Amino acid sequence: MKYRVLLEPDEDGVFVATCPSLPGCISQGSTRTEAMANIREAIEGYLESLQRHGDPIPPSILEEVVEVAH
Repeated sequence: MKYRVLLEPDEDGVFVATCPSLPGCISQGSTRTEAMANIREAIEGYLESLQRHGDPIPPSILEEVVEVAH
């Protein structure tokens, strides 16, 4: 499954990662790579909790990212 993740540096230089499809699912890391690994773990835990409680799992996204030179 794929979920959109927003990654932003905060004022202390820490990268904060959030998953808008999963309210309250947030993590951070000292690097982009660490923040992405941490949010992946947070998403997995979030989905496991939803499943354990019989709550619906939000659908996976179907979008792609296009990178262009400017």
